[in-house]
Amino acid sequence: MHPNKIFRQTPRDRNIDFAREIGFGVLAVSVAGAPLISHIPFSLSEDGKWAEFHLVRSNPIARAMKDGPLTARLAVQGPHSYISPDWYGVDDQVPTWNYVAVHLIGKAALTPEDGMKDLLDRQSAEYEARLIPKTPWHSDKMSAGVMERMMRQIVPCRMQVEQIDGTWKLNQNKTDAARHLAADHVDGYGMGAEVRLLAAMMKNDS
Repeated sequence: MHPNKIFRQTPRDRNIDFAREIGFGVLAVSVAGAPLISHIPFSLSEDGKWAEFHLVRSNPIARAMKDGPLTARLAVQGPHSYISPDWYGVDDQVPTWNYVAVHLIGKAALTPEDGMKDLLDRQSAEYEARLIPKTPWHSDKMSAGVMERMMRQIVPCRMQVEQIDGTWKLNQNKTDAARHLAADHVDGYGMGAEVRLLAAMMKNDS
C-alpha cells in the first residue's frame, strides 16, 4: 500500500463498501518459506468485521489452517492504469500508476463443515442478485446428491477482520486541473469499463 497519507484518507465505510462490492480478492498468509496466496470470492459483513469464503480442501492455506487460525491479509484490487507524465499538461512530471486497493487484515480459520451449504447458498444468492432480471440460480436446481459430492471437495472459512487499509491513488497530489486533464487522457486511452471507472474516480476524488 502506498505510504503517502494523501492517498489513504478514504473513510472506513467507503473502504468496506468497495471491498464488499468487488467481492473478490487475494488471500495471503505467512508460513514457513514463501507466503501462500489464493484468489477467492468472499462475502463481507455489513460492518466489515468478518469475511466468509471457501477453499478447495487441498489448498495449501486450508491445510495450514488445520493447525489453527492464521494471520491473513485479503487484498481487494480495484481499477488501475498507467499514467503518462505527458497527460498532466505540466512540465517535469514522472510516470506513475493509479489504482484503488483495500486490504482486510485479521485471523482466518476453518469453520464447521455442516455450515458449508448455508454459506454457498448465501454467497450465490448475493452474487445472483447482481444479475437481476435474470432468474436467480439456487442449489435446489442441482440433481440429488451432486451438490453433496461437490461440497466434499471444499471447506468453509471465516476471517475476523481486525484492520482495514485503503489506498485510493488518484493523483490527489496534483492540482485539480492537472488531475482532471490526466483523467480525460485515461478515459480516452483506456480500454474497457474498468479504466473508464478509474478516470471517473480521478475526477471525483480530491
